[in-house]
Amino acid sequence: MGQKELESFLKGFIEKESLFKNKKALQSAFMPETIVHREKEVKLLANILAPSLKTEKPSNLFIYGKPGTGKTLTTKYITKNIINIASQNNVPVNLLFLNCKLKKIADTEYRIVAQLARDLGKAIPTTGLPTEEVYKIFFEAIDSKSGIIIIVLDEIDQLVKKAGDEILYNLTRINEDLKKSQICLIGISNDLVFLDNLDPRVKSSLSEEEILFAPYNALQLQDILRERCKVSFREDTLEEGLIEKCAAFAAREHGDARRCLELMRVAAEIAERKNEKNVKISHLDEAEDKIERDRIFDTIMSLPKQSQAVLYAVMSFQNNDEYVFTGDVYSIYKNICAKTGLKPLTQRRLSDIIGELDMFGIINAKVISKGRYGRTKKISVPMAEQIKEKIKKSLETAMEI
Repeated sequence: MGQKELESFLKGFIEKESLFKNKKALQSAFMPETIVHREKEVKLLANILAPSLKTEKPSNLFIYGKPGTGKTLTTKYITKNIINIASQNNVPVNLLFLNCKLKKIADTEYRIVAQLARDLGKAIPTTGLPTEEVYKIFFEAIDSKSGIIIIVLDEIDQLVKKAGDEILYNLTRINEDLKKSQICLIGISNDLVFLDNLDPRVKSSLSEEEILFAPYNALQLQDILRERCKVSFREDTLEEGLIEKCAAFAAREHGDARRCLELMRVAAEIAERKNEKNVKISHLDEAEDKIERDRIFDTIMSLPKQSQAVLYAVMSFQNNDEYVFTGDVYSIYKNICAKTGLKPLTQRRLSDIIGELDMFGIINAKVISKGRYGRTKKISVPMAEQIKEKIKKSLETAMEI
């Protein structure tokens, strides 16, 4: 595409009327005026946190449920309203919200406490101070606020996975030494059995109250999507039956509302690129394929180096057959280890990794018997060649091959 052609395309894009009225309404972070099908949870959460408006410490709260069930949205909805009411009535209530999945913020105890202190207005370096000193600064920052501080730890299971549960123990005990302020902890987790693996003292302190968010069913997802689409799209842009089909797709994936919204957004983007006037069911089918490919790619890029090396070995097999065997993969895998400086695993451990890759849906691995020669895995990669090549190049960059 030459420069003039490119300029013409970009100008035309500006002038072209979009199917979207407000694309942000299809993002999971969008805050609707009303949260559909979470009335019971909204009321319960409001009851638990309302004492903060009388400067009384609310119970610590643990919220759990599968991804896309409205946990974070509902928590933000309630805490935002509490902060607004507190501000209007000069009640000292502060909110600290930390996404524990974010790297460089929640991967060590130091960084987490430092970030919480920064949110309270204290300047702390990213490294360099003793952890005890960071806690002292954080403690002083809390007590200077003279009121209730609500600390929300979203994806709290990721925090414990990276930094251990010592920080939770410290946070649940900090109120014992505070004179002017009190903190209320809210933990949000996608892991339904997260509490079972915590220190019993932390578990009892963190889960003074618990709320389970059940998955949405297909009809509930239809209602959620319909409300968001009213805000997001211009009139008469969605093909009849599209919302129902989209909700059915997402309901099949454990009632994930975020996936439902993402499917609709991607389907509409595909329609726009094709200069279509309507979003059709065929666009939805394309969107599902695209999202699935992106999911697999993201999964591959987050794999440990050993798993990436095994996958690269599977994809590098220079044989015209449709499948390879474990032994063949192992010989190539050892060569890759020699090039990248990895310590080769045993063939048995390599077989376990192949099983894990199969579980993720990245490859197909079928165990077959070779009689007196034992058993092996027959491995294939169910992807188009173009996608395989893209993944191989990305793996080469990641492993510096």
